[in-house]
Amino acid sequence: MDGWVTWHRQTEDGAVESEQRVALSRPVVEFSGAGGVELGSAYWREVRRATRSLVRPREASTSLELRLLGSGPTLLRFGPPIVEATQTLVSCAYPIEGGLLARQPSGKIIFEQRGGVTPTVSSTIRDFFPRLAARHGRPIWTGALYDQIQSRAHVAISRRYFKRLISEARM
Repeated sequence: MDGWVTWHRQTEDGAVESEQRVALSRPVVEFSGAGGVELGSAYWREVRRATRSLVRPREASTSLELRLLGSGPTLLRFGPPIVEATQTLVSCAYPIEGGLLARQPSGKIIFEQRGGVTPTVSSTIRDFFPRLAARHGRPIWTGALYDQIQSRAHVAISRRYFKRLISEARM
């Protein structure tokens, strides 16, 4: 993949922010509400594939849950998707509402495609307080589990997600 960019940081208050982005030769979804829904749905399908169904997304009427083996404990719970579409931007954002891997309901995960001379697609986490990350005022090594497992899993899934979006693009 050309133009692959990834970064990760922890804010002073302990929130985690992360972004993975790749440059595209052409858009992979329509700049429409349906395109935004596809960005979100494709990511959750990739979570299931990448974990060999160990982690499965389960949709409820007002939330999406990532559950261990589909019926086990809720690892992460997200609110309903917020889709935005213009002629040059399409996004699908899920507010983080809780789960075993969240210290508190806060933040969101956003899947976005931007148009322009060099279109891009990205996966971004903002203002998330993971249970496994270092807490504010604590030594950074206390967040090693998050850095070595949860954060790396998200980056790996994002790479797979981008590759699949590009290979399956119908535009």
